[in-house]
Amino acid sequence: MNPITLKLQAEPLVRMALQEDITSEDVSTASVMPRPARGEVHLIAKQDGVICGLDVFLLAFQLLDPTAVFHANVAEGDKVTFGQELGIVEADVRALLSAERVALNYLQRMSGIATYTRNMATLFAGTKTRLVDTRKTTPNMRVFEKEAVRVGGASNHRYNLSDGVMLKDNHIDAAGGIAQAVAAAKAHAPFVRKVEVEVENLQMVQEALDAGADIIMLDNMSHDQMKEAIELIAGRAEVEVSGNVTAKNAAALVDLGVDIVSSGALTHSAPILDLSLKHLRVLS
Repeated sequence: MNPITLKLQAEPLVRMALQEDITSEDVSTASVMPRPARGEVHLIAKQDGVICGLDVFLLAFQLLDPTAVFHANVAEGDKVTFGQELGIVEADVRALLSAERVALNYLQRMSGIATYTRNMATLFAGTKTRLVDTRKTTPNMRVFEKEAVRVGGASNHRYNLSDGVMLKDNHIDAAGGIAQAVAAAKAHAPFVRKVEVEVENLQMVQEALDAGADIIMLDNMSHDQMKEAIELIAGRAEVEVSGNVTAKNAAALVDLGVDIVSSGALTHSAPILDLSLKHLRVLS
């Protein structure tokens, strides 16, 4: 993760996660380790996958002990295998014990997303189609989950509502139609923003084209309908396909040759990657 992003965006959230876990004191750790002592603990992979979030993992320990270090045997985005030792965390034993769960929660979640994403992104390798995520992220986890998608080999859609114009069904209903919604967006949004319109049938595709949409999202359309829509668009707008795209059905979209395939499953359905901290040893 970019050092500036880590400092500005990630650090306050990791601090909040630690505060959630330690409201007054870590009673267990205070009982067995009343005084400072240097120690180390080993990070072990308990299943195959893609490792992601190493900087966030270390940050959790550094917020309790600024001298904490991680002697890594792997780099961000590396494939890891069951039983592999990924590195050793060295810090005050109290920090190792108290930050363990928070550190692993972030690392497991981010690695799980990166693993799921890597598997799906491989399907589109060598094609023009970009696989991207959505805003279907866990509240207060977006910065971590979108970073994991990127490390996994896909791209990020807009980061938040301030990042671009996407006119969905309810926006269109509110404006009174596609033409009105696109005209209002072009009048209001900065000129550097593209205007994307979500459509569900060929009539809406034509309306979006006539209105001058920059990107047309084909939402929950059948394979044959999408092919017809792509022929109708004929390169006059970028084409995005969306709607219940998962690792199980993404391969069926490769032949369409669209510009973008977006999948909320990258962030909302990826299981964690099982990791563990083991063999803690007091050094001094």
